[in-house]
Amino acid sequence: MDCTQQNPGPAPDATLSPTVPNNPNLAAQSGNTMLVVVGVVSFVALVGLLIWLLVVMLERSRIGEAIEALNGTTAAVFAYQDRYGRTPGDDGPAASLAARGTVWNSVTAGDVDGRLDIGINQLFTGNGESGPFWQQLRASGFWSGDPAINGQQALPRNPWGGLVSALADEMGGGLAGDKVCMSQVPGTAALAIDREMDDGDGATGRLRATLGSRNANTNPSNGVLSEPYTENAVYTICYRM
Repeated sequence: MDCTQQNPGPAPDATLSPTVPNNPNLAAQSGNTMLVVVGVVSFVALVGLLIWLLVVMLERSRIGEAIEALNGTTAAVFAYQDRYGRTPGDDGPAASLAARGTVWNSVTAGDVDGRLDIGINQLFTGNGESGPFWQQLRASGFWSGDPAINGQQALPRNPWGGLVSALADEMGGGLAGDKVCMSQVPGTAALAIDREMDDGDGATGRLRATLGSRNANTNPSNGVLSEPYTENAVYTICYRM
């Protein structure tokens, strides 16, 4: 009888994990997924940048239109005065206007007292000589539009949906003389317009501002603007012609 013990060898190690085969397709899929994620993030960032650029360009275009309207109104008034010897809105009487041609037949005459009769409370209503101001500029050809339209509807719209009108009364702490005003101008735009046309300060200079209310044509105040322009506010701005 063979009593020699057989060596069974080492016992299997239960802690060993099964061998995972090397799968090149899995690595490729992981790399492709990362590329897709990077591409999507880059695309979203590019779209966001393009939208921001479009917004900036649109606002810059509106600012340019507003400056053109302020300067254009001033030039139109001077041209009218050179041609007719009177200020638009104050021109008249009706018979004298009608004698210039049929386009003048529906134009409201001013009282010919040598000054614009447009007070602060008449500014954005079309009352006083504010409606006739635009009627007479249109009839003369110095401003586009139908000269038959009177009242508030005669007042042009500015790029932000507010109104444009002329003012004779003092505003902004004593800014005298005839002025062209705009309502509902955003703070960033008001600052940019003021910097380009004047001194960048709504309380001083030839262009002055009154803090307004959104979606309202706020009348200018003769008080001095107490704080610098702020981005989240809207303003009524007036520029002396």
